[in-house]
Amino acid sequence: MTGVVTASLLSSTSRAFVSYRGRLNQLAMRAASSQVDDTQLVQDMLYRIRRINNMPDDVRSNLVEFQVDGSALGKLRPNIAQMLCKTDTGSPPTFEIRNEESERPILTFSSEVGPSADERTSAVSLVMDRLRQDGVVTGWRDELYPVAESFYCPPKFLMERAAVTLLGVLEYGVHINGIVQESRAQSPKMWIARRSKDKSKFPGMLDHIVAGGQPAGLSLMENCIKECEEEAGIPESIAKAGIQAAGAISYETWDSESDKVTRCVLFNYDLYLPSDFKPKPVDGEVEGFLLWDMDQVKESIARDYDDPIKPNCYVVIIDYLLRTGQVSPEASGYLDVLRELRSGDCR
Repeated sequence: MTGVVTASLLSSTSRAFVSYRGRLNQLAMRAASSQVDDTQLVQDMLYRIRRINNMPDDVRSNLVEFQVDGSALGKLRPNIAQMLCKTDTGSPPTFEIRNEESERPILTFSSEVGPSADERTSAVSLVMDRLRQDGVVTGWRDELYPVAESFYCPPKFLMERAAVTLLGVLEYGVHINGIVQESRAQSPKMWIARRSKDKSKFPGMLDHIVAGGQPAGLSLMENCIKECEEEAGIPESIAKAGIQAAGAISYETWDSESDKVTRCVLFNYDLYLPSDFKPKPVDGEVEGFLLWDMDQVKESIARDYDDPIKPNCYVVIIDYLLRTGQVSPEASGYLDVLRELRSGDCR
């Protein structure tokens, strides 16, 4: 009896090993069959990642921390901190700068602002609406973002999505890779969207099939389903059947033109779509869709590509290419790419 069991275990182990070797061979063949050189691709990946992680040391060392109840929530430039404190809303000041028990000043709420999340939300809303009227905040969305110490903490307050970079608080979003792949042996294709020329940010650029900020009051999956329907006409049944969570990336960047700091965590999803399904524009944010093979996706990462994808989409796409064996780990710089995909606070 023992011999039979041992033989059975050996047989199972052998089959598993053969299957594993087969999978490795598939991945190796997939990377080898690409027309894009992996060594150059990895260098282009690092270029794209570093473009979205632009935080010079002299800027980082001079950031003002935004604190609430002793918790660090944001990072911002000194001149923006001063502007927030001086913004006249016709009410008592919302923000103030303190130098308590620290060599560096911090921005926090003034004593005039109540301690509840609702009171803070109202006070911040007055400031941001004033700055909207002054032209400082553009692209107003009427969409509230939760501001918290981390994704899993209760929000300290809510604020308008278009204004979050003024406080440099953590933003969260969902980005979805729209994949067409009938079998594991088949090379996948990816749906790419073309943004509307009327968008306030990155008009006319290429984009993910579906992506969106994470608003207050929705779960990540609820947001994914909502965005799928609104942006690409993907029915809930197809979205739920094909979507898979695929990790997260993070980045931190300073915009020299606006002097604002963006700190972002993007939750990544792979959405496997039927080969006969075609996404369609619904809410006016997208002009149309393109179905690319993996070589086209890789070629778009090149630093001299003449029709680039929206910058933060690249990091999600690069993560997908690594996860699915589309680039060899033998390529110099591969581990740098892996590490730098999460250069920002990921909490």
